[in-house]
Amino acid sequence: PTHPTTISCLWFTSTHTRTMSSHQQALQSKIGSVEHYEQLSQQLLSMKSQATLLGEDIRKMKKNPDTSDPKKSPLLKEKIHALKQMKIDIDKVTKEWRRADPDKLELDSDEFVSFLARRFFVVKSFEIHDCPGGLYDFGPPACAIKSNLLNMWRNHFVLEENMLEVDCTSLTPSRVFEVSGHVARFTDYIVKDTKTGDAHRTDKLISQIFEDRLANPKTSSQDAAKYQQILGLLDGYNQDELTALIKEHNILSPLGNPLTDPVPFNLMFQTMIGPTGKSVGYMRPETAQGIFVNFKRLLEYNAGQMPFAAACIGQAFRNEISPKGGLLRVREFTLAEIEHFMHPEDDSIHPKWDTVKNISVPLFSREDQNAGKRARKITLEQAFTEGMIKNNTQAYFIGRVYQFMMEIGILSNAIRFRQHLSCEMAHYASDCWDCELLSSSGWVECVGLADRSAYDLTAHSNASGTELVAREVYNPPRQQEVVVVEANKKVFGPAFKRDAKRILEHIENLSDEDKLALSSQLQDNGEAKVTLEDGAEFAIPSKALTIEKRTETINGSNYVPSVIEPSFGIGRIIHCLLEQTYWVRPEDDPSDNQKIARSVLSLPAPIAPYKCVVMPVANSSEFVPYVQKVLSLLRNANISHRADTTSVAIGRRYARADDLGIPFAVTIDTECTVEHDAVTFRERDSCEQIIIPMSELVNVINDLVDKRTTWTDLKGKYPEQHQTASEKVGKKQ
Repeated sequence: PTHPTTISCLWFTSTHTRTMSSHQQALQSKIGSVEHYEQLSQQLLSMKSQATLLGEDIRKMKKNPDTSDPKKSPLLKEKIHALKQMKIDIDKVTKEWRRADPDKLELDSDEFVSFLARRFFVVKSFEIHDCPGGLYDFGPPACAIKSNLLNMWRNHFVLEENMLEVDCTSLTPSRVFEVSGHVARFTDYIVKDTKTGDAHRTDKLISQIFEDRLANPKTSSQDAAKYQQILGLLDGYNQDELTALIKEHNILSPLGNPLTDPVPFNLMFQTMIGPTGKSVGYMRPETAQGIFVNFKRLLEYNAGQMPFAAACIGQAFRNEISPKGGLLRVREFTLAEIEHFMHPEDDSIHPKWDTVKNISVPLFSREDQNAGKRARKITLEQAFTEGMIKNNTQAYFIGRVYQFMMEIGILSNAIRFRQHLSCEMAHYASDCWDCELLSSSGWVECVGLADRSAYDLTAHSNASGTELVAREVYNPPRQQEVVVVEANKKVFGPAFKRDAKRILEHIENLSDEDKLALSSQLQDNGEAKVTLEDGAEFAIPSKALTIEKRTETINGSNYVPSVIEPSFGIGRIIHCLLEQTYWVRPEDDPSDNQKIARSVLSLPAPIAPYKCVVMPVANSSEFVPYVQKVLSLLRNANISHRADTTSVAIGRRYARADDLGIPFAVTIDTECTVEHDAVTFRERDSCEQIIIPMSELVNVINDLVDKRTTWTDLKGKYPEQHQTASEKVGKKQ
């Protein structure tokens, strides 16, 4: 039987087990437990240590002339046999250890990729030509899933939070990304094979090599512990640390050749704007800059009210060094980003905090990462109170992201929020948490929740000369001591001529303390000396300038807003969702040749590409008008559907609807439909069927999709249909 702590795409452990009530309960029970994985790790380390000691004994005996020949030394022969058996056992435990890894979803990757291509979910772009990788096309079912996902995202965030949505251009002048810091710092480290010139992303190559070494039974326990420690911190390694790692651990290319030292590689696609080639542009690597440069207009549109959030959905482009893993690392992808603008000194509680504060979320703080611990479930209120998450609005959005992931069908124990290590923080972020989803490749960053502070608005404001600020109105007005600088224009202008403006700006930008010190010089010496940034010195006479303290009534002040940014990688979310909901129906009785084994996607109804499939029980003209009637009902109700009127056996038609993730099937037959104007209604995961009047079909489907009713409720309301062809497909166990 399948080990209870491993993930399996076969949903059974014996010839008959109870049907699970939901997809989440079934799959979550198959995810490796931390305890079992650690037990196997200790067992493996112990076995390898014993094998090492036994190997040393054998080598010593072989050096001794009296015991060097196994034919003459029964003890040597026995130890050699024991070592061979121990290596076999180590290999078995290693395989079990890999299957039990709680940080990877166990999945037959080749089978899954073949399934995605066979059903035209996702395929390589331009696959009939030999073209560069990292580009993918979505087929009809994936397009529908993506559309449903984005509609749910808009409902969950844009509508619920009253956000302002914009759609900005992908092609961006270089000036924008020079100011934002992307031209200088949007990089990954690249190494090349010194013989072939093949390029590799440094951290991913090291990670793969270390994982391969961990899976090798010959790896010593000491080395295994070291590799695991490095893998846990690898994301935070800088250029010098990666260089040292390659040399220390003899990291070679996949072809076994030496590597160059790691160097930064900018991930943006550069292009030219216009025919002259003089205007450089980039394909945007994120949608956020379009929101930042439009901040002033957004604030005006929002009647100057703060805080507020803006959202943008669109394509982004990154010239990945070595794209792989399907949709996990690609060169063109869809982002859905939110920029929540707020006062930088606002430490108030988010108005909707009560809706999320009691949610228990798996958080993986940087302290726990550095200590070699694992993510732990903790309520958001506790995490915020203890200072694990310092910004309340950021904590609020972590809760909202978690709710969204649960809504679309992500497994509750296949998600975590990992805090960035200090050394891996993006150049614009003061704190960042990644929502990571479990996949067959391990934990995958699918949403970044960054506290970008006021970095972007400040940078664009300084570079453009346009004030990107909000205004805080004081009610009531405040009395405030200010240091006022006033120039006597009749004296100041003629005295300093062209330098007058920059001298005055320099003085006005001084701190209040420095201004008052300058005032003392004017009073005591009759003049004050001022040195500008370029080193130019000027003597300011007291009659040209007045600096004094005053008490003024302040009605308000301008400030540069701080930003909390949740950024969603839509393709990655879809990939992880498909992996987590994918399984293969078992054969209850292997001797039953009529059983049809098929792959299934247990997608929640709101996400599924089609809500139901309509099929006659047989390809007969008798059923044509009834099929058309049902299709008309579904079209008029805007319910997405497919019709399968082929002559293929109905069991196989059920099966090919299941592997598209279609949650419900409507079957037309003689007894129910022709004679009683009813249909047989089938639920995908359980294969259970009920009989419902055709007149109630639309309401039943809508109620199920909108979660106003459950399948259990319907079974209590409508008569059950005895299963025939549906049973041949196999129930979900």
